[in-house]
Amino acid sequence: MPEPVSDESAPSTMVPASTGDAGEVTTGDATETGDALEIAGPPDGLWARMKADPTYAPEHLALEAVRRFGPEAAEWAARMRAARPGITPDALADLAVGRFLRRARLSGAVSGAAGIVGAVADVGVLAWTQSRMVLHIAAAYGADPTHADRATDLLVLQKVHGAAQSARLALGVAVGRRRLAEMAGRGGLGVSVARLGVKLAQMAGLRAAHRVFAKVVPGAAVILGTWANSSATRDLARRARDHYRTGRTG
Repeated sequence: MPEPVSDESAPSTMVPASTGDAGEVTTGDATETGDALEIAGPPDGLWARMKADPTYAPEHLALEAVRRFGPEAAEWAARMRAARPGITPDALADLAVGRFLRRARLSGAVSGAAGIVGAVADVGVLAWTQSRMVLHIAAAYGADPTHADRATDLLVLQKVHGAAQSARLALGVAVGRRRLAEMAGRGGLGVSVARLGVKLAQMAGLRAAHRVFAKVVPGAAVILGTWANSSATRDLARRARDHYRTGRTG
């Protein structure tokens, strides 16, 4: 059964990322139909926001993920429950984890570029995919995936912040910085591609951080990619399931 892909494009084949000036990354996607996998990276507007304000890149990504994927996750969970009456939350979460784990394993293939720009694209796509997975897991356990608290959950579960209070504070700062940048009529508060890569790698999981540097060496990321993505995503899925299963959704 084809699944909705929010407002993203859905060509029939995987489209590699294109890179322009330093740090400019545009990813493509492919549609999941049967065994085909749709792999989408952050939209161009989010990339620009994160490049301009790399210190708060995880916060910008979490806020945009909830906005884009929260409604999708809620619709998916409702549709699955209607199609499979009596399905348990654990079984529904299994479907979500399986769906996005496959994408995480292949997410590095979306970026066709070597070097630091390609590395940033890789970890950005992985963090985006993982965030989408967490929101689907939340929906599987009955938490509202569109609620603002889900952005807080993402930052804590992805170990960007150690507690909900600090995550909420950082989200508020990120929103304020974005508004200040918009009022000033400029892209943000400073650009650092390497810094952005480190922040996104932190969000995607410790093992994924090695890919930022391994990607610079041709062939290294191909060897590490599947294992690193899978391991980091499995760890995150386990934490998310524990969190939502016990009802800690505040």
